[in-house]
This record gives sequence, structure tokens and C-alpha cells, in this order.
Amino acid sequence: MPSALPDGEPVPDDGSLPASALTGAGSRPLGFYLHVPYCATRCGYCDFNTYTATELRGSGGVLASRDNYADTLVEEVRLARKVLGDDPRPVRTVFVGGGTPTLLAAADLVRMLGAIRDEFGLADDAEVTTEANPESVGPAYLAELRAGGFNRVSFGMQSARQHVLKVLDRTHTPGRPEACVAEARAAGFEHVNLDLIYGTPGESDDDWRASLDAALGAGPDHVSAYALIVEEGTQLARRIRRGEVPMTDDDVHADRYLIADELLSGAGFDWYEVSNWATSDAARCLHNELYWRGADWWGAGPGAHSHVGGVRWWNVKHPGAYAAALAQGRSPGAGRELLADEDRRVERILLELRLRDGCPVELLKPDGLAAARKAVADGLLEAGAFEDAGRAVLTLRGRLLADAVVRDLVD
Repeated sequence: MPSALPDGEPVPDDGSLPASALTGAGSRPLGFYLHVPYCATRCGYCDFNTYTATELRGSGGVLASRDNYADTLVEEVRLARKVLGDDPRPVRTVFVGGGTPTLLAAADLVRMLGAIRDEFGLADDAEVTTEANPESVGPAYLAELRAGGFNRVSFGMQSARQHVLKVLDRTHTPGRPEACVAEARAAGFEHVNLDLIYGTPGESDDDWRASLDAALGAGPDHVSAYALIVEEGTQLARRIRRGEVPMTDDDVHADRYLIADELLSGAGFDWYEVSNWATSDAARCLHNELYWRGADWWGAGPGAHSHVGGVRWWNVKHPGAYAAALAQGRSPGAGRELLADEDRRVERILLELRLRDGCPVELLKPDGLAAARKAVADGLLEAGAFEDAGRAVLTLRGRLLADAVVRDLVD
């Protein structure tokens, strides 16, 4: 089951924020994340806050139903308007994730977006994305989303090999994600992403190359490639523990990452974050960049996390408890924390170092600066960026060791 929420101080019943949270807000973009917690089946590797119909049966009644979920989420958008008061910022990005958002009717997703437009307004160049399961959309569904204001879609492809999909408990058939890209283009979507996973037990280098070739052949302008992480409590973790499937090691992950970077770069994709490649600046996921650059976003939905002006909070996890709170006129927030200056410094290094333009060296303390100089000498950080621009930027080898590099730099 999904992991537990962190500890934190209580969230006021009205969701109000400290006055300091909106200080300087005009200089920061504002985004919305809308969480749809429903899935038709649970993938064996997933520990996200998601629920199948069986898991919800008898544990929330009508309040947990996906049939009226859009109405409930709209109530949180209205709460956000009250909490943020006269904040004049139009919303720059909206990202609908899950779960499987496209288990809801397209009209429901459009209505949720419409609530944000009505309450806050959307920037003229707003990026509006939804994740989609390849088997849960078709041409008419995508056309309705596009007409309703969505302009970016992200399909969960994961692999082009049937035996790899089977280990992941993915239900779509090979070839369907590629067809979805064509359908999205026909519907008028400017930007299309394919999500891939590497390092699945039983996957070979050739399987991974085939998945990349299939993804590139479909013609997206963005590809995300993530190493499989085996989370405790998942079905996949239990299968590995029983010896049913082998555990993939870090060396294999590194080899697969190098294959991905080589093939994607050769096809005209540039990396802009360790796990993300795009064909142009316009094709980048602006919403994720809000996260990586510490901007403001409101996360609506069960278990969703938010951040505004150094205040971070998270909602109750269960859809029934979430809906009940809003029905009673209360914030669904389960806890929050006020980030100290040192917390925000560390988080900037952790997140910005993963980006193509890196993080400013001025964020580093003396020990971290010494570690950065050593990383330059070891070929993990770009020497030119460090010396000429005062930035810590990962080399290709540094990307393979990003977690270790950042641990040294935050000292």
C-alpha cells in the first residue's frame, strides 16, 4: 500500500497560511496539481496514493466514488481561492496526475480545469497536462480534452516488450502508446510525452533499446526515462523477496541510462533534467520545472502535496476522508511544515543540481564548495560552468552519480 504521510503541525480548519507565505508571490509562478487517485488495477511496482474499486468498496461509500470526484475536487479549488485571497497571479501550469486521470470522463477533467480558470484565470501561455493510460483514451476522448483547454498529454508507455509489461503488471498492449501519440497529434495536442521505465527484472539491453526505438518512432517531443525503484510494500518487492524475479542492480541501471541518453540525444532530444529529455525548450514540462525550482503550487486531491512561499502541506490520503473534510467546510490538509531558510537552501541544491543549468555555487557552504571543486576534478561537474558561470552542472558521468554528488554538496 502507499507509503505514510510525513509528520507535521496541524493545518488550520480554514486552510489559512501565514502572512509570510505570499510575500513576494508576484515574482513566483503559480501552478496546480490535481490528483485523481483511481486505478482500474494496481501495478506491481506502484506505491502512489491510488485505489482500485475493490480497495474502496465499503471504506468511504459514496464520498469515495469517482463518479462525483470532480465535484469534490472543484471544492478544493474554491478553497484555494479563499486561502490565497486577492493573490492576482494567473495559473501558469496545471498537471492532472494519478492514479489514472483518464478513468474519469473527459468532461470531468475539463470541469476541474474550468474551476481553476474561473477562480484564478489561466496565463495566456499556460501549460495544461494530463497523464493518461494508453488503454483508457481514444480519439474522441483526446479531442474533448483538447477542446476543453488541455494542450499537453503524458502517456505511460513504460516498455515496448510484453514480458517487461507483464512484470510491471501493466495492462496495455505493446503498440498502443505509440498509436496514442498519433491520436493526440490528430486531436491538436502541441506537446506529447512518453514515460519509460528501465531496469525491470528480466529486461535486457536489447529490450530497452527496442522500447526507446518504439518511443522515438512514435514522434513525441518529450521522453521521461526513470530507473525502476522497488518500493517496500509493493507486489513487486514481495515477488523479489520470494525469489520469483531477480533484483536489478545499479550497474545495470547505469548502463540503461547511458543507452537512453545516447539514443535520445542522437534523435535530437536534449536532457534538461536527469530523467527528462525534450526536443526544444517549449517541449519541456514547465509544471515539473515549478517543482524543481521551488515555485508555488497547490496540490488538490487525496494525499496531494502543496508548497506556497516556504509553507509545505499535504492532504489526507483516503478519498473518503478527503471528501468528508470538504463537505464539512474544512481543509483536507493533514499536516504542514514551515521551511526554514536552511531547509530551502538544501532543497534548492537537491533539486536544481538535477537540472541542465545546475545550481548556483553561491548556495554552497565551505565544505560543499570544496566537495564541488573535487567533483570538477573527478569529472562529475562541468569545469567551464563552475569556473566561468559560477554554477554546479552535472556531467554525463555526474548524472549517473547524482545522488552521491548532491549529498556531498549540501554539507
